[in-house]
Amino acid sequence: MQQIINFIIRNKTFLLFLLLFSVSISFTIQSHSYHKSKFVNSANFLTGGVYNSFNNLSTYFNLKSQNQLLTEENNYLKSILYNSEIENDSVLIDSLLFNNIYSLTSANIIRNSYNATDNVILINKGIKDSIKQDLGVITSKGILGIIDASSRNYSTVISILNTTSSISAQLKKSNHIGSLTWNGNSPNIVQLTDVEKIAPVVKGDTIVTSGRSSIFPKGIPIGIVQNFELDIAENYYEINVKLFNDMTDLEYVYIIKNRDSEEITNLLNETNE
Repeated sequence: MQQIINFIIRNKTFLLFLLLFSVSISFTIQSHSYHKSKFVNSANFLTGGVYNSFNNLSTYFNLKSQNQLLTEENNYLKSILYNSEIENDSVLIDSLLFNNIYSLTSANIIRNSYNATDNVILINKGIKDSIKQDLGVITSKGILGIIDASSRNYSTVISILNTTSSISAQLKKSNHIGSLTWNGNSPNIVQLTDVEKIAPVVKGDTIVTSGRSSIFPKGIPIGIVQNFELDIAENYYEINVKLFNDMTDLEYVYIIKNRDSEEITNLLNETNE
């Protein structure tokens, strides 16, 4: 202990300089958007490289289970394609329209956070892959989150397990919409709020994205109704939704790009002026 104290006394000027320098750098980053953006990109690059190395090692030892998952996903996608063509022509037409508007980019999760209150996920695609802020991220089972920031090779995703997240969602069978949020408790349960009490909510109902924004198309699975109750004013339902995704066991994701998002955003900005 005495040696530590002596070290601090001997180097007090240099240590004071480091402290003041760190404080000044912090203030600069916080008060200037350009510097803040560069800092975020650099942090993504450094942490992404470290987590990518660990991810490559864990992926090698997990190939069997991931191949099984990919096989199940391929079978599921094939069944949708075959059933669409044979049983319902309108579904096939909707799929073609979907493909004309949206494109998908696959990515791997390098770091998955699910035990904090504001969870962020790191993926191995970035600016060089045309990944940018406000793009939706899903898995083969359902919705995952929204891109927050990107560096050249990596991007951070605000998980749906984030108390700041709010996504438009609806009851699949009735189109009654609400806001998908998370109360910070279970990583398997999220909340759908602001659903009008006239909605015919039933335990086991499927919840999907509403398509009311340019980020997610309508109909992407989210989960099922576990239980529900009216709010204090008894005007809206508060619904607990059990997620289709196991948020503690994720590896492969898809990033959704809406080719018309810029046009939609510009039009809305002109309307609000």
